[in-house]
Amino acid sequence: MPDPFIIEASESEIRKEKEKARVLRKTRWWQQRLARGICHYCGQKFPSAHLTMDHIVPLIRGGKTTRGNVVPCCKECNRKKKYHLPMEWEEYLQNRGKKNSE
Repeated sequence: MPDPFIIEASESEIRKEKEKARVLRKTRWWQQRLARGICHYCGQKFPSAHLTMDHIVPLIRGGKTTRGNVVPCCKECNRKKKYHLPMEWEEYLQNRGKKNSE
């Protein structure tokens, strides 16, 4: 039985959402978010050129390119988060913290 939290997007849907992301990156709203220079996930400050647009709910998992679903994040966090949903990412961070304290 398929997992109810997993929605797989088609290639055409992903292409459409990536195009929306390209347009959104050019908006004043996104430029202001980047100018703050803060990674949504780790909270560290970075030059805007070192931040990427991350979809909180990844496109491959059915996420959309909307203001409520995109955040600036550092390349390291984006690389680690990959295609994880917010609850999966939280679990990863908690488990990583436990491993570091052992």
